[in-house]
This record gives sequence, C-alpha cells and structure tokens, in this order.
Amino acid sequence: MTSKTKVKQWAELKLAGNECFKTGQYGEATRIYSLAISELHKSNPKNVEDLSVLHSNRAASYLKEGNCAECLKDCNLSLELVPFNVKSLLRRAAASEAQERYRLAYVDYKTALQLDAHLVAAHEGANRYTLHTYYIHVEVFPTLADPIVRLSAAPPQRNGIARNHDLAAEEDLRRAGLLKEEGNALVKKGAHAQAAEKYTQSIFHYGKEAAAFTNRALCYLALKRYHDAVGDCGAALAIDGANVKALYRRAQAYKELKEVKSCIRDLNKLLEVEPNNTAAIKLLQEVQQQEQQQPPQEKKKKSKTKKNKR
Repeated sequence: MTSKTKVKQWAELKLAGNECFKTGQYGEATRIYSLAISELHKSNPKNVEDLSVLHSNRAASYLKEGNCAECLKDCNLSLELVPFNVKSLLRRAAASEAQERYRLAYVDYKTALQLDAHLVAAHEGANRYTLHTYYIHVEVFPTLADPIVRLSAAPPQRNGIARNHDLAAEEDLRRAGLLKEEGNALVKKGAHAQAAEKYTQSIFHYGKEAAAFTNRALCYLALKRYHDAVGDCGAALAIDGANVKALYRRAQAYKELKEVKSCIRDLNKLLEVEPNNTAAIKLLQEVQQQEQQQPPQEKKKKSKTKKNKR
C-alpha cells in the first residue's frame, strides 16, 4: 500500500467523522476519529498538526456524549502536539467546568481569549467562573466586614452591581431549566446521547438540581454507560439523600455491573422511602432470584476470592 493511499484513508475517515458529528451521531463519530488517529499514527506519526486536530475532534464528540474524562484526555493530547490550539482549549475548559473544576476551566478560557479576544464562548465561560467564585466567597466567608458581602447585603434596587449579579444568577437558572426541558424532549424521542449533552449543559449553568443528574443517569443507562450512571445518581443523592429515581437508577446500573450487594442496598433504601414502589419490588425480586440461581461453581469462586483477600 502506497503512502498516498494511507494518507487518503485517514483523511477520508476524518471527513466521515465530521459528517457523523454534524448529524448528531457522536458515538459513531468517536469511533471513526479513533480509526483515523490509528491510521495517521501508522502512516505519518510526525504529522503533529493533523494528529492534534483529530484528537480535538474526538474530544468534541466525547464532550457531546457527556464523557468529560475522555474529552480531557484527548484535549491534553491535542495541546501536547500543538500548544494553544483554541478549539482544544475551549473543549477542555467545557469538560473541566462540567466536572466542577472551575479554576482549571477559567485558565483555559482566559488563555483562549488571549489568542482570540472575540470568542463569545470563552467570554461567557470566564464570566460564569467570576460569578461562581463570587457566590462561593459569600457562602464561605459570611461576614459584613467583607466588602463583597456588604455589597450582597445591600438592597438590589439600590446597588447596580449586586442587582447585576442577581440577574446573572437568575439567567443561569432560567437557562438551566430550558436546557433540561430540551433534554426531556430528546429523551421522549429516544435520542439519549443528545439528551445527555443537554443535561450536561444544564448542569453547567446550575449544578444543584438532582433532576438534571437523574435524567442524565437515565440516558447513560440507555447508552450502557453504567459507571457514569452510578456517578450521576451519587451526585443526585448528595443533593437529595432520599431521591427515589436516583436510588432506582443506581440500582439498575449496579445490576448491570453485577454489583449485587450495592444494588440490593439501594433498593432496600428506596423501599424504606416508598414501601409500595412496584418497580423497585420487582427489580429486587429479580436480583435476589438471580443470586439464588447462581451456579455453585461461581459461588465457590467468589468465596475463594474473599478468602484470598483476607
């Protein structure tokens, strides 16, 4: 196979990935970009610019799917190959923000603005960080000796700056609600990957509503991303410890991960809150029955494993 043919292969794969991305087929786009990266590594590993672009493109697909961990990995690889790639900086900032790593996100947003002062997304991201740290400062240091707290204590109509902060917070909350509703509509259509993206964006704006996390967990279950579903249910339960949907969906994820004890624990806790929840009762019976029907050899293996651990 000639080098020209190999070049054609990875370039065509890149274009195919771009088309999938444009039509919202983010999982397929991720797969194709991975093939393109592999082909380019084989044919011309010194082509750092195109490798950087491919990693950045795959990062965008991961971000759309709500897979922030993989997005961060690809952004880091892209920026190692070509430092100050603006798209990679913005995508890494968005992924960091989704994981509530606000300071890291802010640094990337500000770096992107130094490269291009007209980037709207970078301006908005930097402003969200400023607003976030403002409220954290007020919560952690509640003393009228602090000028920021004195500012927040003043009546909004008498203080333009405080009023602006209130309006910004209200706008974030409004935007989060709209994005969540968009996600709900996509779930009804069965578009779980796109819905997960909407819930992720909703969480960007307001990350203290359990429903956004339980809704995204539902999407992750449909996409068979069970570990991510467990994580989102945990986040929802940190907000509302008796959230029935979070307990049930985490139990579903634990069942798929074959973590039977954790599954039963969540279902029992759910039934303490809602003793007549038929879905939870049915799932608990299924899990307990599966455990009883487990082959004796498998049980012996597990008992031996436990002894070895001791």
